[in-house]
Amino acid sequence: MALFRNTSIINFCKTYRQYSVLCKKVNTDLCYNKSCSVIVNTQRWLFWEKDRKGGYNTEIKMSNWEHLKNGYKELKKELKLFGQEVKELFEMDPVLIARPGETDVVWCFNDPSVLDKFVTTSDSDHNEGFSSCSFEMSPAGRGNFHGYLDTRVPKDGRIKKAGYCGIRSKIIRKSFKRATTYDWHLYNTLVLKIRGDGRSYLLNISCEGYYDITWNDIYHYVLYTRGGPYWQIAKIPFSKFVLGSKGRLQDKQTRIRFDRVTHFGISCGDKIDGRFNLEIEYIGLEFDPTHDEEFAYEMYRTDKYIVGV
Repeated sequence: MALFRNTSIINFCKTYRQYSVLCKKVNTDLCYNKSCSVIVNTQRWLFWEKDRKGGYNTEIKMSNWEHLKNGYKELKKELKLFGQEVKELFEMDPVLIARPGETDVVWCFNDPSVLDKFVTTSDSDHNEGFSSCSFEMSPAGRGNFHGYLDTRVPKDGRIKKAGYCGIRSKIIRKSFKRATTYDWHLYNTLVLKIRGDGRSYLLNISCEGYYDITWNDIYHYVLYTRGGPYWQIAKIPFSKFVLGSKGRLQDKQTRIRFDRVTHFGISCGDKIDGRFNLEIEYIGLEFDPTHDEEFAYEMYRTDKYIVGV
């Protein structure tokens, strides 16, 4: 029985699009009789990520002509944004020092236009459950993240767990759709003014990075809310956020890259069926000089090739 022993050749073959066709052709060409075969595993053992959204890409495909028409409609707004960037460049008034105890608001949900900077998602959007959610203005004039959490699993033989809803900020862009990131290196504390329903929510800070293996790096922290009519101000040090990827905590922990923050989100998935309601007044940043902790969790030293180092 002939075997491929060179792993580099196998990995090269696995990246070929018509991989199954290639395996049949190799078996046909190299086998002299029925007792000889080439064993090639059809499972991919690669770290390569094909999609930034991990297979949840819902991008609408459009023709080049439709792209041109939409681009022409956006031209006036993009030119206006470019003019603001040029004006800010000449003013040159960046924030160089964060004053202790003063909260710099990133999102203040007192206007419906701020809600357009966020998108909502749930398991039902991908045919993976029956939950639903929305993000809109509350009667008090604040952002209201509410919906219904349903942990029923679809009977498709594929989904094992269900029941999640979330909101996430859109990626920030400069003029002409140039993607950029948030720069939070002056701060060490996240501040939220919220009014909850007693449920626990998950705060998510995405740091996609450049390489495909870091596209799904998200830092998490559990936010516990009070169930009552009163507002609460939650101050969470960034050092308390723990690194995860695709919902799994990582053995190799690192602190947040404050210059590479791409998204901020809040999700509800506490496995309790029923309605949820989280009212948000603002989300901001603060510098606390009394907090000097860089990272709250153990950063293990491991041998090479054991854990990602």
